[in-house]
Amino acid sequence: MLQKLHRKWIDHETMSYLVCGVLTTVVDWLVFWVMDKRCLMDYRVSTAVSWIVAVIFAYIVNKLIVFRNFRLGPAYLWKEWWSFFAARAFSFIVVMVLMIVMVDMMGWKELRLAGLELGSYLAKGVTTVVNLVMNYILSKFWIFKDR
Repeated sequence: MLQKLHRKWIDHETMSYLVCGVLTTVVDWLVFWVMDKRCLMDYRVSTAVSWIVAVIFAYIVNKLIVFRNFRLGPAYLWKEWWSFFAARAFSFIVVMVLMIVMVDMMGWKELRLAGLELGSYLAKGVTTVVNLVMNYILSKFWIFKDR
């Protein structure tokens, strides 16, 4: 039974999704950090900008590496991009609501460790996990599914 589960879940798609998900997360967090700490933007603006950059990156790596979808016709790409964007827009709304709830409503903004403000980064960590799972499900069963 374990071998059957292993074969079903440990394959190229799952492993490459995890690797590409980590890379997308690095892009997301790096842009968030630059916007937050270097550009001194509000966490909501930082979240939105990092989301846009990460979505573009994620579309490319998911299409080509994870789901090995090489259809490049303009009409197909247009439809696929908007499906991907719509799914990610849905997950962005969930992420933004969770960020606002945790940072502002639950008071995580005030969380500090050794003088460092950690609240928005802790919230970003929670939403990253939720986002990763949601996006995999939407990508696998809606956007890049075999047609």
